Amino acid sequence: MIGRLNHIAIAVPNLESASSTYKKMFGATVSKEQSLPEHGVRVVFVELSNTKIELITPLTKSSPINSFLKQHKKGGIHHICYEVEDIYKARDHLLSEKATVIGENDPQIGAHGKPVIFLHPKDFDGTLIELQQTSKIKGNEVK
Repeated sequence: MIGRLNHIAIAVPNLESASSTYKKMFGATVSKEQSLPEHGVRVVFVELSNTKIELITPLTKSSPINSFLKQHKKGGIHHICYEVEDIYKARDHLLSEKATVIGENDPQIGAHGKPVIFLHPKDFDGTLIELQQTSKIKGNEVK
């Protein structure tokens, strides 16, 4: 079921500063900033040859990233994202195994325009897991 690593997300208190650090220190290519109001975050992606780093910061005071940054003032690794071929099949299997999907059980559209779900860290050795479908879903399948 689990596919390749899509990205590692790092929560940062200042997106512009973090982006600049990756550009200056590593010579990395950093994507254009995206605001994702439905998730309460702003993000950029640092492009690597084999995966991506997602730099993520709160968009609003109610963003879940605010809670994370209160505990980790300078930021830190927030979650790991794996690809799956069929997000619904993966979700159903994980729910049957008693894994906890965060939020509603229905996938939401993530930063890449593809369906995603998040799995609670308590079920995965303290790591927040994001699953992302490898292809876009056609039509109105994502609620």
